[in-house]
Amino acid sequence: MAASRKNVKILPNEAKVVETLTLLVEERAKEAISSRGTFTIGLSGGSMAKFLCSGLPTISTDWSKWKLFFCDERLVPFGDNDSTYKVYKENLIGKVALKLDQIIAIDPSMPVIEAAEDYANKVKAAFPGNELPCFDMLMLGMGPDGHTCSLFPGHKLLEEKKLIIAPISDSPKQPPCRVTMTFPVVNNTRCAVFASCGEGKAEMVQVSRRTQPTHN
Repeated sequence: MAASRKNVKILPNEAKVVETLTLLVEERAKEAISSRGTFTIGLSGGSMAKFLCSGLPTISTDWSKWKLFFCDERLVPFGDNDSTYKVYKENLIGKVALKLDQIIAIDPSMPVIEAAEDYANKVKAAFPGNELPCFDMLMLGMGPDGHTCSLFPGHKLLEEKKLIIAPISDSPKQPPCRVTMTFPVVNNTRCAVFASCGEGKAEMVQVSRRTQPTHN
């Protein structure tokens, strides 16, 4: 990981999670825009989408400098309720000064392999001259089984070293076809943020805190 310092926070409720995430994103965006002129952030669905869509409209930032990507995405039409793109479009566009073309979307009309290749090209275009993109922030969740992005325990994609964006057509969680960032990208971000709430994920959070990462 580009920055390996770890900071673990245990918060009393979901409202404090939203507040803490929001302040962190605001600080990181200000720092990135000041230093590099742009802010690149990878988004996730599920609870993380709910947290961010609740908190981001309250921050003070230069939205014109933002570029938003997806850590993973289900290969479903943009209008489908399973679409992570749909969640952010409906809850951020029109509420903050973002333009739709600042959200770099996966093309769900393509077969999954082509969709992953196409998205990899979009990511590479945003990081010219860098073989491995370095995002300012990746906002990540964690499933009860410990998966993040669409990188599931025991799946061969855990060992992927060459691709920055990979297709998955046999996801153990529906829908089966998805496009996901790989561990080399996750580990190269300037700031990776994991947020989980609820008893259903508490045990896996404790396990992950005791386990040393093995993916480079």
